[in-house]
Amino acid sequence: MSNLTKDIVLTALILIGITGFISGEFIISSAIFAAAAIGSNLKTNSPHKKVGQLTWG
Repeated sequence: MSNLTKDIVLTALILIGITGFISGEFIISSAIFAAAAIGSNLKTNSPHKKVGQLTWG
C-alpha cells in the first residue's frame, strides 16, 4: 500500500471514529480508533531503495 493510500484510509477511519463518538456509539468508535492506531504503526513491505538511486514520480 502506498503512503497516499495509507494516509487516505487512516484519515477515513479517524473521521468515521469521530462521527461515531459524537453520535454516542462509543464501543464502535473505540474499535475504529484502535484500527487507525494499529494501521498507522504497521510497516509496509516496500522494496528497499539503494543509496544514491534517483527516482522520479
